[in-house]
Amino acid sequence: MGDWKVAEEGIDDDGRSKRTGTMWTASAHIITAIVGSGVLSLAWSMAQLGWLAGVATLFVFSAISLYTSSLLADCYRDPLSGNRNHTYMETVKTFLEIFLSQIRNFHKLSWLSAIAAVMSFSYAGIGIGLSFAKVVSGEGEKTSLTGVEIGLNLTAADKTWRMFQAMGDMALSVAYSVILIEVQDTLRSSPPENRVMKKANVIATSAVTTLYMLCGCLGYAALGNHAPGNLLTGFGFYEPFWLIDLANVFIVVHLIGAYQIVVQPVFQVVESWAGAKLPKSKFVNEEYPLRIGKYNNFTISLNFFRIIWRSVFIMIVTLISMAVPFFNEILALLGAFCYWPLTVYFPLEMYISRTKIKRGTIKWCALRLLNLVCFLAGLAVAISSFLGIGKALHTYKPFMSKQ
Repeated sequence: MGDWKVAEEGIDDDGRSKRTGTMWTASAHIITAIVGSGVLSLAWSMAQLGWLAGVATLFVFSAISLYTSSLLADCYRDPLSGNRNHTYMETVKTFLEIFLSQIRNFHKLSWLSAIAAVMSFSYAGIGIGLSFAKVVSGEGEKTSLTGVEIGLNLTAADKTWRMFQAMGDMALSVAYSVILIEVQDTLRSSPPENRVMKKANVIATSAVTTLYMLCGCLGYAALGNHAPGNLLTGFGFYEPFWLIDLANVFIVVHLIGAYQIVVQPVFQVVESWAGAKLPKSKFVNEEYPLRIGKYNNFTISLNFFRIIWRSVFIMIVTLISMAVPFFNEILALLGAFCYWPLTVYFPLEMYISRTKIKRGTIKWCALRLLNLVCFLAGLAVAISSFLGIGKALHTYKPFMSKQ
C-alpha cells in the first residue's frame, strides 16, 4: 500500500485532522485498553486451572488475539479505493454490511494512554513484587498442576464451571480488537498503517502477556489454591498497608484513563443516534464554546445533551457496580460475550471477505474451525458465569462488598 498524500498541511487525506500517532503511541493505547484491574484476578484463575492449563490458556488466548488483530489491521483501508475505516464499527460495516458508529478525536487521548499504561504496570508490579517476596521467603502456599482439588468443599461440577470461569477472565484480559481500528486511525499515513499496527500489536501483546504471566504465576505461587479473586483487595495481602494503598491509587488513575478509551464507543452510538433522530434540536446538536483562561486562550465545547446523558450513564454504571460486587463472575461474563464475537468472529469474517478465501480450502476450514472452537469455549464460559452469579445472589447482599 503506497503513501497516502496529504492535500493540505494539518489536514489528512480524507479531510480530517492530520494524524501524528506512532508505533509507540499505538502500543500505549493497546496496553491501556488491555491491562485493567482484571490482571489482579489472574492468580485466582491460575488456582482454578493449575500450572499446566493456566499457563497454556493464557498463551493460547494471547496468540489468538495477536493473530486476529493482525488480520484486522489489514482491513483498515478499503482494498480497492484505499479509503480509511476510522472505527471498528465502520470496518465491520464496510466488509459485512452491519450498522456501526464511530469514535471521534481518539488521537487526542495519547497522553492519557501513556499515563494509564504506566499506572497499570505500577499496580501490577506491586502485586508481582509482594508475591515474589512471599515466595522467596519460603512462605508460598500449596499449588498443583491441576489447580484447586476436588473435595468436600468442591464438587467435580463446581470445579469444571470454575475452570471455564477462569478461562473467561483470561480471555477478557487479552481482548482489545474493539479499539484496534480506532488506535490504527491515529497513525501517520507513512509508513503504511497496517505495517506499523502489526508491530504495535506484537509489542503490546508481548509486554502484556509477560506482565500477566508474572502476575498470575507469582501470585499463584505465593497464595496457592486459596488465591483470592482480587489480589490486592481480597485476602491476598494486608501488609505493608501503605504499599497496598499506593497500588489502589494507581488502579484509580489507570481506570480513569482506560474508562475514557473503552466507553467512547458507547457514548458515540447514543449521541449519533440522537443527532440523527433530532437533527434540528439545539439541545442535542448545538455546541456552546466556553473560553477559559486570563486571555480566553483555552476553549471547551459544551453540549447539554452530552453532559446530561453521559452523567446519567456514569451514575447508572456506578450504581450497578456497587449493587453487584461479583468481580470474577462479571469479568468472566464479559469475556464470554466480548471475546468470541469481537476478537475472533468479526476479524475472521472480514479477513475471509477481504481476501476472498474460497470455501472448502484448507485455510478456510482452519479459520472456520478456530471460529467454532472459540464460540464453544465462549458458550461454556457464559454458562459458568451465569451459574456463578446465580450462586452469588443467594449469598451476597446488594451494595455490600464481597467478603
